[in-house]
Amino acid sequence: MAERSLHVFAALFLVVTVSLLSSPSEAKPANFARDFHVTWAQSHIKQLDNGTSIQLLLDQSSGCGFASRNKFMFGHVSMKIKLIAGDSAGTVTAFYLNSDTNTVRDELDFEFLGNRSGQPYTVQTNVYARGKGDREQRVNLWFDPSKDFHTYSILWNHHHIVFFVDEVPIRVYKNNEARGVPYPNSQPMGIFSTIWNADDWATRGGLEKINWSRAPFYAYYKDFDIEACSIPSWLSRCSTTSSNWWDTPSYQQLGPIQNRLYRWVRLNHMVYDYCTDRSRYPAPPPECLAGI
Repeated sequence: MAERSLHVFAALFLVVTVSLLSSPSEAKPANFARDFHVTWAQSHIKQLDNGTSIQLLLDQSSGCGFASRNKFMFGHVSMKIKLIAGDSAGTVTAFYLNSDTNTVRDELDFEFLGNRSGQPYTVQTNVYARGKGDREQRVNLWFDPSKDFHTYSILWNHHHIVFFVDEVPIRVYKNNEARGVPYPNSQPMGIFSTIWNADDWATRGGLEKINWSRAPFYAYYKDFDIEACSIPSWLSRCSTTSSNWWDTPSYQQLGPIQNRLYRWVRLNHMVYDYCTDRSRYPAPPPECLAGI
């Protein structure tokens, strides 16, 4: 019943999304060769389909990573990703925004935690604001993300940050600066992705190690989409104004259908929330309090 309800909600939400995104935008689909560069292990990244898609490889010698050539301030970014198939325990594939600053960094993370064959893939999200992180939430995906491409996106505006999986919101982090909660709104961030060995923590807290007999491991990316203000234009057009579509009233809070989808995910698929972890936080962090 819950799965059937999700399909109904998703169909309705798709109609709403298409109508809202029909507003004018300067965005154009990103191209890997033009808009990104390899950050490490060039030999482990392969461009496919004339640079419109790429393959990332992890083996015992190295993982790899790439990043956008520009940084951005507020907007919407998304990628379609097909994750490591089969026994992927101990691996992490990540897609995230990062200010790339050594001390006081801002960061918005999707981290896909590998699994033993037959177990669900877990996606961990985290928010760093002005150097403070430790805001992990984990959701078990309700499909096999290694069989086909799925869309993972981040909406970042003056009001909130929303993490989406196939247009379904799985995480909302509101701007509560008025209550003393840090919010990432002072530093532009680049777009990054990596694949690496994290078997000291990624699967069952590090109990499940990488099965290197199944290496190499592959993840695939395509349909890069960036609708955001890039440096230096954000200084004049995006830091204080709300004229871009991602800051219009329709995107300042979740709509009714989005809220129903969001509740469905949290009730049926959330497996960890830092807000309820009393061993780490005997008193809930202020952004976790009801009504905030």
